[in-house]
Amino acid sequence: MALFSFLSKKNEPAKLPFTTDIHCHVLPGVDDGSPDVETSVELVRRMGAWGIKSIIATPHVTEGTFQNTPDILDPALEELETGLKKAGIDMPVSRASENRIDDFFREQLAAGQITTFPNKYILVENSFIQEPWQLDQFLFDLKIQGYRPILAHPERYHYYFEEHPERYDAIHRAGTLFQINLLSLAGAYSKVEKRVAEKLIEKGYVDFIGTDLHNFRHADAIDAYLLTKDARRHFAALEGKLMNDKAFL
Repeated sequence: MALFSFLSKKNEPAKLPFTTDIHCHVLPGVDDGSPDVETSVELVRRMGAWGIKSIIATPHVTEGTFQNTPDILDPALEELETGLKKAGIDMPVSRASENRIDDFFREQLAAGQITTFPNKYILVENSFIQEPWQLDQFLFDLKIQGYRPILAHPERYHYYFEEHPERYDAIHRAGTLFQINLLSLAGAYSKVEKRVAEKLIEKGYVDFIGTDLHNFRHADAIDAYLLTKDARRHFAALEGKLMNDKAFL
């Protein structure tokens, strides 16, 4: 019986070290995430199976591609909430946004058109091509204005891990929080992002985890990851260190 119990636990998914997802793209039809309510509802259903109990959706706000404003995002949130209710899924869903540091974001922020997380936490994203101009000053200015910046998936910026890894130290020590992707730990992008994410855990620089869920392929990758020894190892290292479930109280 003891052996059977051990084997059963071994085949069970690892338990996530957080219950609030702060980075995902499940609002229907607003960015490169879920295209419709039906997809969104099924994605949320799968998130619930992972142990997630509340979701803060973070649709892209990006100049030239996803110039989202409250007039676009709030109706999409209402549409998702209606779909979840019809499906009998009891999952609290709110929204903030994932904000690319560009001129459009700066304009929207100045106009009061950016919905932050509770307590003025705000998710910001670098360009994948190069670090934004005067990034340190911009992050400092956010803090002066009372915002609490969270840098989305720093493990994915190649110009840091390939050329300037010391930037991780400088940015985090200056008070910007880091959010890594569950998909990075799963190796869903490449082995490189996984190694960098693991290194950030070792340094104590991981403050939040987000799924960054966009689609069913991502959901399948997370399902598979949760059955691995890596997931148990990662979650053990993060136990009690994440802010997902306490920052927004």
